[in-house]
Order: sequence, then structure tokens, then C-alpha cells
Amino acid sequence: MNRKLHTAIGAAIEAGQAILKIYQTDFAVEQKHDQSPLTLADQEAHDIITSALENGPDPILSEEGKSTPYETRCKWDSFWLVDPLDGTKEFVKRNGEFTVNIALIDHQRPVLGVIYVPVADTLYFGTVDHGAYKMDEALKNHLSDAVKEEAADNPIDRLIRRSNRLPLDRDEARPYTIVGSRSHSTPDVDRIVEERKQRHGAVDFISAGSSLKICMVAEGRADLYPRTGPTMEWDTGAGQAIAQAAGAEVVEFDSQTTLLYNKENLLNPWFIVRWP
Repeated sequence: MNRKLHTAIGAAIEAGQAILKIYQTDFAVEQKHDQSPLTLADQEAHDIITSALENGPDPILSEEGKSTPYETRCKWDSFWLVDPLDGTKEFVKRNGEFTVNIALIDHQRPVLGVIYVPVADTLYFGTVDHGAYKMDEALKNHLSDAVKEEAADNPIDRLIRRSNRLPLDRDEARPYTIVGSRSHSTPDVDRIVEERKQRHGAVDFISAGSSLKICMVAEGRADLYPRTGPTMEWDTGAGQAIAQAAGAEVVEFDSQTTLLYNKENLLNPWFIVRWP
């Protein structure tokens, strides 16, 4: 698990740096068949990540990769689940709220997650074994990790020492906080906010893009993220691994059971990220 985590962290940061270079140019925007945006950054990040992961034993399912039939996928015990550029709409809007997401799924459950925020140079990572962490100045810390000669020391241990364990210390004075989508607000979320106001009094609502919303719950900056709109498995796998490693829950909206992966239809049901 340590080697896989280290590989995924390196791939996410390298992909994120490639995304940043394109972000700083006058890039073109195409439309996918579902009318969602696609840029050169999506494809370059996909190429970097798959190149880093493809030599290992686990197959790769990426948003920008070739679709793999369920007849093949259903035989996978474990696999990499990748969104090379989560929040392409935020990338196009140039608001900085986009991420690189890499998850390892084992028997339908995310057990490892890496999320890199290129503009902020912030890294979130977590596994069922290590817990969840947030690292600032991730590029510098990862590069220094790569050149530091401590052969007897595990590289993940070194990264953990440079990180803050999640959740961070909660501000007990802050109101109950809900985080929601910047680009996909729905009346159902509005009803949830009103219900929480009745229960908790003052409620803060924060809008954010991409998997940053799940990270905000994992950090303890938000108490609840309800998603009552469409998402795909690659949008949530890494965030769920990190949130669960931090001690939060990611459950289906109706059944209240843990969100599962590698379904025949890769579309997620509505879900909630929350603290138990």
C-alpha cells in the first residue's frame, strides 16, 4: 500500500503541474458528447497518470480513458479510479477550484485516495491504514522527499511528518456548516439547508467546486456535503477514501449505506458526506 500511495502522489503532483502550465495559457475548450467541457489539460493529465500507474498489477479506469466494458470490469478485485482533472468547469472559469483525483478501489470500496489542488499546491491523501492528511507546499515537499537520502525511512512516513492529520482542530465557535456545489445547486440541497437551520439554528453554506467539497468535510471545515445531482464514480472515489480515513462517512442519500464502486452503471446515486 505504501508504494502504491507514493506512486499515486507523484503522479497526481506531476499531472497537476502539467495542468497548471496549460491553465496559464489561452487554452481551447471542446465539448464532449454529454456537453461537458474538455481541454488539453484533461488529456495531458490522463496520459501522465496512466503512464505512472500502468506498470503495476491494478488496471486503470479513467474518465478520459477508453471505456472498459462491465463484462471486463466486473472481474476486477482492485483497480485505479482516476479523474485527471476534476472540475473542468472551474478550470475553464479560472477560479482555481479544480483537482486531480486518484483512488484505489478494492472489492468496490475506496481504500486509498489522493487529491491534488494545483493552484493552491495542496495535497490531500489517505488510506485505511494510515489515516488522512493535508500537505501544503506539496511540490516542494515531494521533491525534497525524492532526493532525501534516508534509505531506512519509509517515504510515506516522511510525507506524513510534513503533513497535518485530518480532521484539523475544529473551530467550536463556528456555526453548523454545509458545503455544496458551485456549479450544480439544486432545490433538494436548499431544502436540506432549511432543515438544518431548524435543527441547528445558524447555518453557514459554502459553495465550492470539484472534490474540494469532500475535502472540506474531511478537514472538519464543514459538517455536511449533500449531493443531490449527477456525479460519476471517478468524481468521488479519492475523496471518499480520504474522508473515510479521516473518520467521516460517505453514504447513499436514500439507503444510508456506504457508497460502492465498479457498478455496471458508473453513475453515482445521490449521496451525503458527513461526520457520524
